[in-house]
Amino acid sequence: MPVPTLTPDAGFKPGGELERLYHVVLLNDEDHTYEYVVEMLGALFFMPPGVAFDHAVEVDTTGRTIVITCEREHAEFARDQIHAYGADPRMPRSKGPMSAIVEQVPTGSH
Repeated sequence: MPVPTLTPDAGFKPGGELERLYHVVLLNDEDHTYEYVVEMLGALFFMPPGVAFDHAVEVDTTGRTIVITCEREHAEFARDQIHAYGADPRMPRSKGPMSAIVEQVPTGSH
């Protein structure tokens, strides 16, 4: 799976300190199809279908997948966008969006 790269000034505070980074983690459930995951990740994060499909497989097989890593404010916004995406129209039992959480990247991991 491709690893996102940072622009030269991303993640730095004005004093030259690194900003803390956060993962947006999509959590598995049985109420959304692979097509939904691919569609949602493409719409929200502009992921190419192949990359989004890899995330769909990972969330289905491991229970979670990191969809983006960024500063806290952006991570919380991304999580909220996932929560606002809505139910999967392909599955009658789907009553709402997928779940996502924000996790702080352990110190020294970036």
